[in-house]
Amino acid sequence: MREGRVAVNGVTVQELGTKVEPGRDKVTVDGQPVRAKRKLYLALNKPRGMVCSRKDERERPTIYDLLPSEWGHLHSVGRLDYNSEGLIFLTNDGDFSLRLTHPRFGVNKKYLATVEGKVGEEMVRRFTAGIWYEGERFKAERGRVVSASLSQSVVELDLAEGKYREVRRLFESQGRSVKRLQRIQIGKIKLGELRSGKWRTLTEAEIKSLLC
Repeated sequence: MREGRVAVNGVTVQELGTKVEPGRDKVTVDGQPVRAKRKLYLALNKPRGMVCSRKDERERPTIYDLLPSEWGHLHSVGRLDYNSEGLIFLTNDGDFSLRLTHPRFGVNKKYLATVEGKVGEEMVRRFTAGIWYEGERFKAERGRVVSASLSQSVVELDLAEGKYREVRRLFESQGRSVKRLQRIQIGKIKLGELRSGKWRTLTEAEIKSLLC
C-alpha cells in the first residue's frame, strides 16, 4: 500500500488499515482485482488408523492423504484420535471452526462406542450427571445403551465440550475399555451413508444449521 500499488474503486490508497466492504468495493493490486478466497466446508468419514494433522512425526497416514492436493490448506474442525473414526469437518473458515469447537457454543457431537463388558443404564446416568477423573470433570449431555451383553456393549453418547479423549476417559473411569469409537453426528449433520475414507462438501443449508 505504501508503494501506491493498491486501489479501492479506482482510487489509490496508501493508508494502512483502510477498510473496504466485501462484495461492494473493488480492490486491485497493480491493476489486478483481488478476490476473497472461496470458503470450503467438507465432511469426511475418517477411518481408524489415521491422524488429523497435516504431517505426523511418526509418518503415520493422515486424513490429508484422502483429499485432493489443492485442498491441503484446509484445517480440521477439532480432532479425532488415531484409533477413532467417523465424522469430521475440514474448512478454511476460522469463524466456522470456532463456532463448532468452543465450549460456550455447546454444539453437540454424538458418538457410538463399542465397549468391553456389560454397560448398564446406571453407568450412563453417572456420565450424564458428570464425573471427576484424573483431575478433570467429564459430562455427557445424553446417553443410552444400544445393546449390552456380558462380553461387550454398544453405547451412544452426546458430548458438548470436546475434551481430549473424553469418551474413552469416561469409560476408563468405570474400568471399561473402548474397543471401537465412531463419531456419527455433529450438530444436526449425521454421518449417514458416507463411506469410510470418503468426503463430501456441506450444503448451504447444512452450514447454516451449524451456525444458527
